[in-house]
Amino acid sequence: MEDVGAACERVARQALGLTDLRPGQLGAMSALARGTDVLVVMPTGAGKSAIYQVPALLLPGPTVVVSPLIALQRDQVEALRERDEEAVSLDAGTSAGRRRTAFESLRAGETEFLFCAPEQLAKPDVVRDLAAAKPSLLVVDEAHLISSWGHDFRPDYLRLGQVAEALGRPAIAALTATAAPPVRVEIAERLGLRDPVEIVQGFDRPNISLTVRRMMDDPAADIVSAVAAETGPGIVYTAVRKQTTRLSELLGEAGVRAAAYHAGLRRSERDEVHGRFMSGDVDVVVATSAFGMGIDKPDVRFVVHAEVPGSPDAYYQEIGRAGRDGERASATLFYRPENLGLQRYFTGSVPDAEVLARVARAVAEGGGDRRALRERADVSARRLTTLLDLLERAGAVRVGTRRVEPAPGAPAPEEAAELAVELAERRRDVERTRLEMMRRYAETDDCRRRFLLGYFGEQVADACGNCDTCLAGTADRQVEEESGPFAAHARVEHRTWGPGEVIQRGEDRLTVLFDTAGYRELQLDTVLDQDLLTEPPTS
Repeated sequence: MEDVGAACERVARQALGLTDLRPGQLGAMSALARGTDVLVVMPTGAGKSAIYQVPALLLPGPTVVVSPLIALQRDQVEALRERDEEAVSLDAGTSAGRRRTAFESLRAGETEFLFCAPEQLAKPDVVRDLAAAKPSLLVVDEAHLISSWGHDFRPDYLRLGQVAEALGRPAIAALTATAAPPVRVEIAERLGLRDPVEIVQGFDRPNISLTVRRMMDDPAADIVSAVAAETGPGIVYTAVRKQTTRLSELLGEAGVRAAAYHAGLRRSERDEVHGRFMSGDVDVVVATSAFGMGIDKPDVRFVVHAEVPGSPDAYYQEIGRAGRDGERASATLFYRPENLGLQRYFTGSVPDAEVLARVARAVAEGGGDRRALRERADVSARRLTTLLDLLERAGAVRVGTRRVEPAPGAPAPEEAAELAVELAERRRDVERTRLEMMRRYAETDDCRRRFLLGYFGEQVADACGNCDTCLAGTADRQVEEESGPFAAHARVEHRTWGPGEVIQRGEDRLTVLFDTAGYRELQLDTVLDQDLLTEPPTS
């Protein structure tokens, strides 16, 4: 009898034409084919789609794929149909007739793949119809969006753990290109993964050169000059919408075919910019972080950041859109310490206690569905999702796929609001430690790639030779593995910040990710002299 691994290799070869699977692919495929949950972190272009497509063809029942972008869903549906695999997508524009036909085809076993955004799974009738089709696999693409530790947090992803239960709890595949350790932990918790197989393939993109240019004044002229000197298509990221227009106009004056892109544009305008960039009619897109997810353009030659991003997570995701063809590419960060204040402002928002108490009272008075709660509490649908998540963590509410109910033994609404605000403040403080790690990246004299990979939990001894600090000769060529206490990945306890894990250990400093206090950099001498950290005894 054919074993699971051999079956996956056979289907990969026959259905997808894959004769050589990449590292990690077969292990993830085999786990899913056995009905085991997986959490997969692989760079874009490393074959994450094949990881779920192969076991989907082995398991009975259809596959539901949650994807955040309609354009990406349609691309995936088209690619599957070209291989004679039946696939459909579902979005707000899908007619009632097409929706009915899609569900009938799923129930009849004629269609294997259904793609949809998480907003569709917030609709009880959609979940009910999908449950009737008895799906065997739930795929959560761009899974970092479920984590408020992750960049580009989307509250609609918070419901997916409950949706999985309502669908009969199929095997879950959580897929993402970039997820630091705390993001991976929260993905598993939020989705309710059961003893998942976690596969984390290398974050390193050695073909991308890394450069930081420290600026004292407005760097617009230098950005325009740097971009104009580049060849091939590229992306310029900026933190605020008005800068996209300003920089794209300046680039146009310099003879660069550039266009602005941000979430405030009409969808038709965004689609036009996207299409022109993909077709080569536009060479440079100047954008906020709204641009890039799902962009499958392999020949992007450079990514420029006009300001420092809010975290290494966001930065690595965005520069990873360059050089997907494996050819040389570059990532340049224009760094001004003053820009850190702008990012601190973005991370400073904490929900109002009065609004939280209003939502808690609306639930305490009898709960109800989300629409009724929105009306009683007078909040938007998106804001309600975030507030309910905080209140659920505070032990005040219990959120289901259809109704929201008071939690057993729930605190009074005002007390629940105070607890929820404390949780939000703690998360804000953690976010600011991630911004501090971004500052450290920008200001380090050591190998920048080694610093980034260490942030994501990969210990690298050798300097990369392909970043500005290496080329300038300031980076240590090799970091010897340090002996003594507090090795990388060791669990530690701080008398104030509690438990954590050593992320990086250098010659004179430690970087520790604390469970509730975020990232902290500690001088090793001070730690030892003042006995600040202890290591739990090994069993």
